[in-house]
Amino acid sequence: MIKLTKVTKEYPPRGRALSDVSFHIRKGEFAFLTGHSGSGKSTTLRLIHMAERPSSGEVRVLGFSSELATGRDIWKLRRRVGFVFQDFRLLPGRTALENVAFALEVTGSPRRERIPRANHLLEEVGLSTKSEMSVDVLSGGERQRVAIARALVNEPLVLLADEPTGNLDERAARGVMELFLELNARGTSLLMATHELTLVRSQPDARVLELDEGRLVYDSELVREESA
Repeated sequence: MIKLTKVTKEYPPRGRALSDVSFHIRKGEFAFLTGHSGSGKSTTLRLIHMAERPSSGEVRVLGFSSELATGRDIWKLRRRVGFVFQDFRLLPGRTALENVAFALEVTGSPRRERIPRANHLLEEVGLSTKSEMSVDVLSGGERQRVAIARALVNEPLVLLADEPTGNLDERAARGVMELFLELNARGTSLLMATHELTLVRSQPDARVLELDEGRLVYDSELVREESA
């Protein structure tokens, strides 16, 4: 599903964000991408989403290669890869329903299908009773659920999440994690960047990848294989 091979990303003149990073995520896998602020987590997710290209090495996602992908290829890729941000990135002044319906409009869904589909997605994330409320008055956890519903509009095979619980209290963070686990149980591959070790420890069966100053310094799968 996702494969990084000797990926390096430089931002002259600031320096190197990633150095020779290699790992792969299989179909249906749940993995945490951990590390302190500035370790390269967000850069990694942007490369996987192909919002940026690596300076060297290759990123392959769902058969698309960073070395060969055209603009049209990237558009196709993003229809199968959802992205959830820490800061929600919702349309202010719009309802939860309007936010999700707009994402469906952008992705080319037929007009007659947008509202029913948006309502279904909001029901999936537990917000059916708040679909007509402005996102401005929703709680942080509710807004993140709207953002997750928006990320699911194309039934993605892969879901990327960049510090999705960073702005949430403990209860809301737990609710978002439960939702992610449910999506993963249905077969969605999920890569979640977080620095919150409490969340990581709460899921002992999940894969853990740790970055430090742009280098991959730990992969729990390799540790398990070595100890087997």
